[in-house]
Amino acid sequence: MDMVTLNNPLLVLIFAAIVALCAVKKILGSSKKEKKKYYPIAGTVLHQLLNFRRLYDYMTELTQKNITFRLLYLDNSEVYTADPAIVEYVLKTNFANYGKGWYHHNILKDLLGDGIFTVDGERWKHQRKMSSYEFSTRNLRDFSSGVFKTNAAKLAGIVSDAIASNQIIEIQDLFMKSTLDSVFKVVLGVDLDSMRGTNEEGTQFSKAFDEASEMTCYRYVDISWPIKQYFNIGSEAKLKNCMKIVDGFVYEVIQNKIEQVRKPNDDLPVSKGDILSRFLEMNETDPKYLKDIILSFIIAGKDTTASTLSWFFYMMCKHPLIQERIAKEVREATKLQENPSIDEMANSITEEALDKMQFLHASITETLRLYPAVPVDGKMCFSDDTFPDGFSVKKGNLISYQPWSMGRMKSLWGEDAEEFRPQRWLDENGVFQQESSFKFTAFQAGPRICLGKEFAYRQMKVFAAVLLSVFSFKLNDEKKAVNYRTMLTLQIDGGLHLRAAHRFRR
Repeated sequence: MDMVTLNNPLLVLIFAAIVALCAVKKILGSSKKEKKKYYPIAGTVLHQLLNFRRLYDYMTELTQKNITFRLLYLDNSEVYTADPAIVEYVLKTNFANYGKGWYHHNILKDLLGDGIFTVDGERWKHQRKMSSYEFSTRNLRDFSSGVFKTNAAKLAGIVSDAIASNQIIEIQDLFMKSTLDSVFKVVLGVDLDSMRGTNEEGTQFSKAFDEASEMTCYRYVDISWPIKQYFNIGSEAKLKNCMKIVDGFVYEVIQNKIEQVRKPNDDLPVSKGDILSRFLEMNETDPKYLKDIILSFIIAGKDTTASTLSWFFYMMCKHPLIQERIAKEVREATKLQENPSIDEMANSITEEALDKMQFLHASITETLRLYPAVPVDGKMCFSDDTFPDGFSVKKGNLISYQPWSMGRMKSLWGEDAEEFRPQRWLDENGVFQQESSFKFTAFQAGPRICLGKEFAYRQMKVFAAVLLSVFSFKLNDEKKAVNYRTMLTLQIDGGLHLRAAHRFRR
């Protein structure tokens, strides 16, 4: 990543001076003109920049001092909160007053265009309505379940090969590839096969997409990004090059699908189960519109699921007794005898069997509590407002809630908040009990609650059930620190290197 700002002391001093002057101006101005209460100032965007590589831990430290606080930007301020009452007010009670706004749209548009995660108003409503219908169909559920089981079996085969050759497994990379394969099949009807590396263009797309995500996240703390974009230098030049690869690949897929629909080939039947085919059936044929929706689905269906599975397997390695308990639960739910083949195990993962895996569901949810796929999510205030606690926010202020910090708050989860304890999600009968979506914010809440929540749980449970029932896993290096990489989604920095073994003799 380009770190010009961090490596130039003069620029750092200049930014610090400008932000400090703006802060003094705001404080003096507000004290003279207004009697409203505003949240305490905990720092500036410069502090975020300096703490970029440990950003979510830094924000948690600030949250432990003030559950809601402000950070100052050059000409604005951002309110950060971990208060469920404020989260509910922003995401539901006064939903119309808080959206992505121009600020988030400008930062995200080069990656996600005018997709569902970057727009408000009628454009958001239209995409939400279409997407909501598609995600609610039995056709998509059945089609996606088959895709998940196929790719889980393929991934298990790769793990088996690694065991046979005594190789270390970088499982996050495999999850990224397998979920990419799944989302491409479900959304686009394309067999990418990035797991086996047979599609070089797909491999390039995946790498470019990850790098573009990182560069986009960096924009939130790098106030010089518009200048870099104008001169096409540093991180912005890298983002532009990545997006050429990403956009070019997706546009080609869309064009091929449109041609298949227009001129059916008996040798290449068009899949009707994928989302793109169904959009085309509804006469949505604008390539730019389809591309933006598709990239939103990809970042939602690939990165979030793969990163959660990676952190889940990290937790399984740190808690081997929980790993064993889940393996036992899966075997009991599927009613398979010992030593099943990979294909037998994958085929046994029915909807009925998944419903019985309550402890697995709780363990994945506990992973999301501590390692939320989207650690911070932001909105913009459209008009002056007062929050339920009596503090005010101004039109144009940025408002962010923090799933990462909220998952570590003792006031929300008890003294053991930082411990991995799936049992907290189960009642006395071992049945999963959901928490308020304004306290457990991993899937957002209110009108914008994640459409793919059940879709994501199904995919994660299928992959986890197949892998943990056939193999046992442990960290390759127990002493090596495992940290996150600051991106739009919470990925493990440098990957997760594991060793696997067959649970039963082959």
